[in-house]
Amino acid sequence: MARGEGAEQYSATLLSVKPLNTEIKPAKPKNQRNRLSVCSKVCYAFGGAPYQITGSALGFFLQIYLLDVAQLDPFYASIILFVGRAWDAVTDPTVGFLVSRSRWTGIGRMMPWILLSTPFAVLTYFLIWYVPPFEEGKVVWYLIFYCLFQSMQTCFHVPYSALTMFISTDQKERDSATAYRMMVEVLGTVLGTAIQGQIVGGVSNCPDETEHVNSTNSSRVNVTRASLDETKKAYLVASGVICIIYVLCAVILFLGVKERKESGRKKSEPLTFRQSLWVIMTHGPYVKLVIGFLFTSLAFMLLEGNFALFITYALGHRKHFQNILLVIMLSGTLTIPWWHWFLTRFGKKKAVYFGISWAVPFMILIVCIKSNLVISYLVSVAAGVSVAAAFLLPWSMLPDVVDDFKVKNPDIHGHEALFYSFYVFFIKFASGVSLGVSTLSLKFAGYMTGDCVQPEAVSLTLKVLVSPVPVFLIAVGLLILKTYPIDEERRQGNRKLLQQMLDSEADSESESSELGSSM
Repeated sequence: MARGEGAEQYSATLLSVKPLNTEIKPAKPKNQRNRLSVCSKVCYAFGGAPYQITGSALGFFLQIYLLDVAQLDPFYASIILFVGRAWDAVTDPTVGFLVSRSRWTGIGRMMPWILLSTPFAVLTYFLIWYVPPFEEGKVVWYLIFYCLFQSMQTCFHVPYSALTMFISTDQKERDSATAYRMMVEVLGTVLGTAIQGQIVGGVSNCPDETEHVNSTNSSRVNVTRASLDETKKAYLVASGVICIIYVLCAVILFLGVKERKESGRKKSEPLTFRQSLWVIMTHGPYVKLVIGFLFTSLAFMLLEGNFALFITYALGHRKHFQNILLVIMLSGTLTIPWWHWFLTRFGKKKAVYFGISWAVPFMILIVCIKSNLVISYLVSVAAGVSVAAAFLLPWSMLPDVVDDFKVKNPDIHGHEALFYSFYVFFIKFASGVSLGVSTLSLKFAGYMTGDCVQPEAVSLTLKVLVSPVPVFLIAVGLLILKTYPIDEERRQGNRKLLQQMLDSEADSESESSELGSSM
């Protein structure tokens, strides 16, 4: 009897379980679960605009603003530029470390950093472009607010960069979202250059170089007090417009993107800052990628930081410099889709070699020929093609390095932000060194603050800073990137291994949930 009762109970149990199995709906294919809508990609891309809009305005105009509007000595201007960038570089790994240890909230792990930093970033950015009514503490003013803005911007941009790894687990979707992001970011640089350049460029009272052919040092035309006040107001108006756009982009990012929590993975024990640094810096592909792009990015940063001064004083196109800068950015924007097609068709390493080296002949041409406005515009169009490649490729290749790290270290999770923050650290530190050294070089060349015409030595120094030095840095960077080991075969292999790992985790999670529901 006991056995019969047990058999009957066992049969009843099977009958009760069977309907549960038949009611389970087939799961969506994994590629559909990870697919992002176009709306999500566009909203995600908008989050990259604030960094580029403010970055292009600061990169192209802060040096000339400090020298000719705030009228600081080139030595003090070089200190502000170097310390601000160096401070910005230090905050990147610090914020990346703090973000990696942040807890998951109702809106994600990255979003709280982005939202809370936005109002402070906007306020400090606006105050950078305000000329205080005192002379004694002017250097301290700019140093404090420049550093504060860089800190707040870091609290926005590092979590946003790491957000790439949390919007989808599919590599193709991340690459596609990155392409959208690069398009919007280059549009952001266009917007930043256009807003700052067009608003500020229309108030200069200095005549063109052609009107000074027979001028001497004693007959230099200085900026009048009235035109200087108008220029100060123009910089404030431009910064106000940029601040409004900054806030709008942050709101679009928050409302349109859902941060996906990693499910099924066991979190590794939190690493100390020293351990995190060691883990990342011992990953060979990451080190080679960072060092290679360190040199190439330094080349384009030198070009960016000195190009406005170069156009104004070396080429003599004072009334056209904002338009030439705008042409470069527009050219870059229009070629971003082509570069995305190129890297998917021929691979990312080939895109690096071809895209970044494309600028070299035009860097040489612009300093070898006699000043000519038409040729300057043509060179700007060609240079914008390389600018697009310089924007797209580093951010497209960093996720590949992170995936390679995950394959080799499957037990370490939650440190994606560190890869991005340390990369930005090295790039920004190098940028600070380049801006500081270039501005100091102008002081040694005899740069005259506030003057419309500069000595010949200044023109020669600017030519060196925008051509021979960047060309050398590009050559070194490309040689290093040649040793970068992640080719298309390895990248696809990593993708398959990661997908297998994710599928296995998803299956184990679904099995555990089914067991829990049947209990």
